[in-house]
Amino acid sequence: MRNERLRLTMAGGGWTFTTLAEATGVDPKSVERWVNLGRIPRRATALKAAKALGEDVHALWPALRQARAARAVSPELVTLYDQRADLPVSVFVDLLAAARERIDVLVYAAVFLHEAYPRLNDLLRERAAEGCTVRIALGDADSENVRLRGQEEEFGHGIESRCRLAVMHYRPLLGVPGIEVRTHGTTLYNSLYRADDQVLVNAHVWGVNAYGAPVWHLRRNRSGGMFDTYADSFRAVWETARPVEG
Repeated sequence: MRNERLRLTMAGGGWTFTTLAEATGVDPKSVERWVNLGRIPRRATALKAAKALGEDVHALWPALRQARAARAVSPELVTLYDQRADLPVSVFVDLLAAARERIDVLVYAAVFLHEAYPRLNDLLRERAAEGCTVRIALGDADSENVRLRGQEEEFGHGIESRCRLAVMHYRPLLGVPGIEVRTHGTTLYNSLYRADDQVLVNAHVWGVNAYGAPVWHLRRNRSGGMFDTYADSFRAVWETARPVEG
C-alpha cells in the first residue's frame, strides 16, 4: 500500500528518492519502497528521515506508534515502550492521578506534561489535599550538567530555557501543603515519574532527545528489586537538590 503522507511530504519539500536516501544513509531503492510499497524503515532510520523532512515520525509511519508488551524478564516490568513519544500523555496523567501516598518526579524539564495537560498543577494540588506527598525535582538551568545535556542532545541553550520554563510552570505550587519543588544539578541518567509503587522510567541515551528514548513501566513487587533501585536514585538526588525560592 502506497504511503501517501510520505509522498506528499517529500513532494512538498522538493525531496527525491535520491536526496532522501542521501540524508538517511540508505539506498534510493529503499526510499522508493517506503513510498510506493508502504515499507516501514527501521526506527532509527525513520527518525532520521522524519527529522530531514521536518515531519513527525508517527505521522509518516503510524505503525511505529506501538508499545511492546514486556516479556517476563522481570516480574516488576509491566510494559516497555520504544520511545517516550509512543506514550499518550494520559499514561502519565492517569499514573499520577492514581497516587494515594507519594508522587516523585525527577526530570530536567519535561515541559511536555504541562503543555499537553494544563491541569497538571490542579491534579497535584488535589493529590496533596488527599494526603499525597508530592516531590518535584527539576534541572538547575545554571548547572554544568544541564549545559552538557543540551550539547549532547543538540538542544544548544534550549534545555536551559526549558528548565527555567519548568520552574515557572511549577512555581504556583510553592507553599502548597504536601508539595515541594527543588532544583538539582546532577547528571540525569533517567527521568522518573513515580506514583506510589509504580514508576515510569524514561532512559536517556547520548545524542538522543528524551522523547526518542525508551520508557519502561515498573510496578514494585519485592524489596530490593528494580523499582527500589530507581526509588533510591530519586532519594539520593533529592538530598542534593535545593528548594525553589518563592
